[in-house]
Amino acid sequence: MQILETQNLTKNFGGLCALKEVSFSLNQGEVMGLIGPNGAGKTTLINIISGAFHPSEGKVLYQGRDISRLKSHQVNLRGIARTFQVVRIFKRLTVLENVLTAMVDRGRDGPWHLVWGSFFRRAGAFNQDPEACAIAEGLLASVGLLRYRDERAENLPYAMTKRLEIARAMATRPKLLLLDEPSSGLNPAEQNEQINIIRQINKQGVTILIIEHVMKVIMDISHRLIVLHYGEKIAEGAPQEVYSDPLVVEAYLGGDAHA
Repeated sequence: MQILETQNLTKNFGGLCALKEVSFSLNQGEVMGLIGPNGAGKTTLINIISGAFHPSEGKVLYQGRDISRLKSHQVNLRGIARTFQVVRIFKRLTVLENVLTAMVDRGRDGPWHLVWGSFFRRAGAFNQDPEACAIAEGLLASVGLLRYRDERAENLPYAMTKRLEIARAMATRPKLLLLDEPSSGLNPAEQNEQINIIRQINKQGVTILIIEHVMKVIMDISHRLIVLHYGEKIAEGAPQEVYSDPLVVEAYLGGDAHA
């Protein structure tokens, strides 16, 4: 069953066409990898799906409904969460508090209410709801961060901040998770740990669309791959099939790819 479909997505920034008529579908429970050279339009695509940008043309359908013109928080309320290429966490809050900010009822309140309160009421701003704390601790345990629960986020090693952002995204209870280079800057051992975390999330029934430049990661976890080049989709299919596609090889290696 399809959970997401894009129809001829196009995004222009002035005279620059960042995406041109990109169409694909994503099935429930699938892990789809999104690859391509720098500047191919990958993050722009995720920005449109998540509501950060609106398309110049085309549509995004989520569970059969058009979400192309919704704002980011409205998209999130419907069950889509994302991480960012450059990690976005609340550095002055503890690891546990970071996850709790993502668990607020966005229909009634916003995370900034809790963040603001935490600066003035550190002892009680976040820890008044034992049930919420238990859920947050479970999310931290699932990404290997429970021992850091009371550590300020700014003190975490880089690899741990990547995990914290995933835990924050999962705190919104998504059905579809968009990951933007979750393994960038990690060493091989940390990459393997990240692969395991992503697999466990997928086993919970969460559908995943992942941008990644680390080929080991993308080949290990993806059921299918999409390749973008200069804003256009040039290939789609099983990882090994796409990886050996002459158009894909040329996109990564240039005009001398067939030499």
